[in-house]
Amino acid sequence: MEEILISILKRLNEEVSGLSLVDEDTGQLETDADTYPVTFPCVLVGNTEIQWSNVGLGVQEGEAHITVRLAIDCYDDTHIGSETTGKIRERQQLSTEVYRALQCFRMGRNFSPMMRIKSRDYTLPGCIKVYEKVFKFNCFDESAKQDSPLRP
Repeated sequence: MEEILISILKRLNEEVSGLSLVDEDTGQLETDADTYPVTFPCVLVGNTEIQWSNVGLGVQEGEAHITVRLAIDCYDDTHIGSETTGKIRERQQLSTEVYRALQCFRMGRNFSPMMRIKSRDYTLPGCIKVYEKVFKFNCFDESAKQDSPLRP
């Protein structure tokens, strides 16, 4: 199942322009330090959760959810009258690019297309804006199949 994360990271790197970093989410934004261990804008992918059910003979089907976070440092004053409100639009457009890169993306034959099921945005200390999306897809795991070459 390692192909899930790697496929998504590659897809984002190829399809979304202007990103400084595309990486696995290991809590880089939840640090106590004054500086973040990432460069902005970045996309972090993680928090994979899969509910498995047995199909039979060692094959399982899973319904997976994965979280994709776009983080942008926001040092521009964007209040009405500041003449920099276009920065809001730019951030939203980048968030839409991330969504478009993954919506209906299919990682391989054992995966259904990804579908966004939840989105939200929030801020972190240090003027960091996060656009979070949760995608859902189904997958089949045949690694324990009785005649699988992966089975010892």
